[in-house]
Amino acid sequence: MLPKKVRDSKRFRRKRRIRKKVTGSTARPRLSVYRSNSHMYAQLIDDSTGSTLAAASTLDEGVKAKLGELDKVGAAREVGKLIAERAKENNVERAVFDRNGYLYHGRIAAVAEGAREGGLQL
Repeated sequence: MLPKKVRDSKRFRRKRRIRKKVTGSTARPRLSVYRSNSHMYAQLIDDSTGSTLAAASTLDEGVKAKLGELDKVGAAREVGKLIAERAKENNVERAVFDRNGYLYHGRIAAVAEGAREGGLQL
């Protein structure tokens, strides 16, 4: 396994390459995902104003209560459903997915699938 410094620098290179092409707008904000070893974070960002429209994570009360019975992938799916619910509260129906340099696999894919299940078009 690569040292953390090397892994992070490779992820940041991928992230910059992705962000050249992926931007969020008021009509279609960017759904950015961050993964730590124990938690998942997602936020809807309007890049034209630089503001966060909605955010969700495994630390939120609704998801945190279910963590005991879910694995990490299941918790990530719940975060996706929660961010879709909060997006609808802000009248957002479509978003562009920013995987933030991570591979579209496992927990990252689960957040996207959960958001789609919640009614958000990615």
